[in-house]
Amino acid sequence: MHHENTGSHAHSLPEEMGADFWDERYRTKDRVWSGRPNRQLVAEAADLAPGRALDVGSGEGADSVWLAERGWRVTAVDISTVALDRAAAHARERGDAVADRITWRQADLTVWTPPEAAFDLVSAQFMHLRPEPMARLVGALATAVAPGGHLLIVGHHPADVANHVPRPPYPEMFYTAEDLVALLPDTGWSVVVGEARPNSQTLDGRVYEVHDAVLRVRRDPA
Repeated sequence: MHHENTGSHAHSLPEEMGADFWDERYRTKDRVWSGRPNRQLVAEAADLAPGRALDVGSGEGADSVWLAERGWRVTAVDISTVALDRAAAHARERGDAVADRITWRQADLTVWTPPEAAFDLVSAQFMHLRPEPMARLVGALATAVAPGGHLLIVGHHPADVANHVPRPPYPEMFYTAEDLVALLPDTGWSVVVGEARPNSQTLDGRVYEVHDAVLRVRRDPA
């Protein structure tokens, strides 16, 4: 799972949806996602001073390009080489100044460990994994945040399932901001935003009221 989409969703189950699944999904469509940066990234990062960013599950690169256009130096990580190639092409279309600020890296996020304290912003948008790999991922992403930096995690809220939004029948893969806070290291964090943020979204031709779980935390300065 990478980015929010305006059509149907496919949620990644690690044992079923690895690199081959995602490569094939991207290969068989000219565009899988909307091409726009995720709205909660825009809402939460627009006023941050540019620095070093990690875009987790970068997909076709809309978030990475948006960040690079604003002066961030971005490391974009995705499991799919097809998606990364497409994203790099999109970045080049925006010009060398944008493309040169982005490093594209293929990795399976269920096992990859990012460098420690290396990023001023770590963004994970709509990454949905089973509870155990999700807990590991959140811990790894927290470790990657530099002192004074921010961790932003956004995902589908469990209320969507109860509200009959067409989501896959895996409620254990959805989470609240409070669920995410519980996965952070015990100390050294300040919650900037932790909420269920309502939005409308069109899925399969119908408009639904949905909720995004939005958590932005700041690592205490050294």
